Amino acid sequence: MTTLTYLIPVALFLGALGLGGFLWALKSGQYEDLDGAAERILIDLEDKSGD
Repeated sequence: MTTLTYLIPVALFLGALGLGGFLWALKSGQYEDLDGAAERILIDLEDKSGD
């Protein structure tokens, strides 16, 4: 029972830390362009002119 007095505050702190990190990521625009990186990998940037 004494371990719960330590585990509950630690769990609440880690949950608040995760929520804070998620809200920071939303605020800084980390989730603005979800498809950009997936589509950017398919674009061929090499010049394929016949030498």
